[in-house]
Amino acid sequence: MNASEKGLGAVSNLQIIRGPYLQQGTESSIVICWATGTPILGKVWYGPAPEKLDLTLAEPVLASNHKVELRGLTPDTKYYYAVGTPESIQVGGTEDYYFVTAPAKASVLESTRPTRIWVVGDSGRANDVAARVRDGYLRFTGSRATNLWLMLGDNAYDTGTLEEYQRGVFDTYSQILRSSVLWPAIGNHDAGSASSLLQIGPYYELFTLPAHGEAGGVASRTAAYYSFNYSNIHFICLDSYGSDRSPSGPMFTWLAQDAAASEQDWTIAFWHHPPYTKGSHDSDVELELVEMRERALPILEGAGVDLVLAGHSHAYERSYLIDGHYGTSDTFTEAMKKDSSSGREDELGPYEKPYSTPRAGTVYIVAGTSALADSVSPHAAMYLSLSTPGSLVLDVQGLRLDVTFIDDQGEVKDYFTLKKTAVSTD
Repeated sequence: MNASEKGLGAVSNLQIIRGPYLQQGTESSIVICWATGTPILGKVWYGPAPEKLDLTLAEPVLASNHKVELRGLTPDTKYYYAVGTPESIQVGGTEDYYFVTAPAKASVLESTRPTRIWVVGDSGRANDVAARVRDGYLRFTGSRATNLWLMLGDNAYDTGTLEEYQRGVFDTYSQILRSSVLWPAIGNHDAGSASSLLQIGPYYELFTLPAHGEAGGVASRTAAYYSFNYSNIHFICLDSYGSDRSPSGPMFTWLAQDAAASEQDWTIAFWHHPPYTKGSHDSDVELELVEMRERALPILEGAGVDLVLAGHSHAYERSYLIDGHYGTSDTFTEAMKKDSSSGREDELGPYEKPYSTPRAGTVYIVAGTSALADSVSPHAAMYLSLSTPGSLVLDVQGLRLDVTFIDDQGEVKDYFTLKKTAVSTD
């Protein structure tokens, strides 16, 4: 029996044109978003079971774009929800509409709950490839829940309009959006209808992002770049296109503060323009790529970043465990490889690095093939380069990180493991 059958009202005929979708999930809060064709008072019902949505929160004013923040939630807890008007539920109240709050951070030597993260790049074409990549992931993950997911930019082609977001994001990923929190990065195509400087346009209207440190990390004071914590992971999202990339500018000043302040076991950074690529773009010559490599990487590596993800280039490229390469591809040397193996546990073993040690090695991945795969040439820093549609799966448990690249059929095309040596208890 669903919520509407329990006396919360018949399903309304007011049209929901977008969502619901989940934003800014933390240990104790989440933002539930949706849009209606006409302004209404929005309301959320939530609780421990679809038939027991005993808690409610209503908006104070009429709106078409609804953003309701639920607070005071219990960490690592599954809640079911429904949305509608004060008079009736419109959508939800079934097994498909739920969220799970983030777990509380465990101590470094304590085994934490496994975390699964899905990553798509350049996914916003609303085409058959994007649909196959989505279905391939759903086939791969099966009944295992997606704790959160990342978009690496170019989320809506060609110019990031509301209509393109509707097709490329909300229609394509509706099933995942309603139960897993999405954390996006802005790409150059998204910026066709949005301004990072002014914080306006569809990208900034649609996504609720933690500009003020609401989800952990140092407040950036902008939704263009931000950070958040989930379990024992610190995530850093940068704006490689529309924000000031000068070395002493606000973004890199904030980055240095935020990266240094994190006490999480893992640091994963993501943005759109890759520091290393020889796919549909060339990191040796293109301005945004060069500047992100020269200016962001020294800060991140100095703070011990573990994994950097980007899109833009429509290829899959995965580096060795490396450190200290900020020049063109012809300046990459063997000495910059902290580990020149595959990082695969069933071959020569996983990549390993000492816990909380700067410059101990980072893996860089380009994953811009979630809607289009172009040809790619080898880059000296890369262990593997593929022209294959697909997406990334990150699995974190304690001091172990497993990374898997799957194609549009859900088949594994690359994998590696990164482990950290435990902190001494002496």
